[in-house]
Amino acid sequence: GAISGAGLDVTDPEPLPEDHPLWEKAALITPHAGGASAAFAPRIKALVRRQAERLIAGDQPENVVLQP
Repeated sequence: GAISGAGLDVTDPEPLPEDHPLWEKAALITPHAGGASAAFAPRIKALVRRQAERLIAGDQPENVVLQP
């Protein structure tokens, strides 16, 4: 009934401060690298290309999260 560990690719806040309690837990914390695999490479490449094209055109990137 208890969680013995976790894998986290995204945290709040980000980056996670060095003194954050999660660093002391049974957690594997990765820097947005959890999706980096050969299976996702074409999707990631397409997203990076779309984002670059949007920025060059003066548009806002997709999936922007605004901090309050």
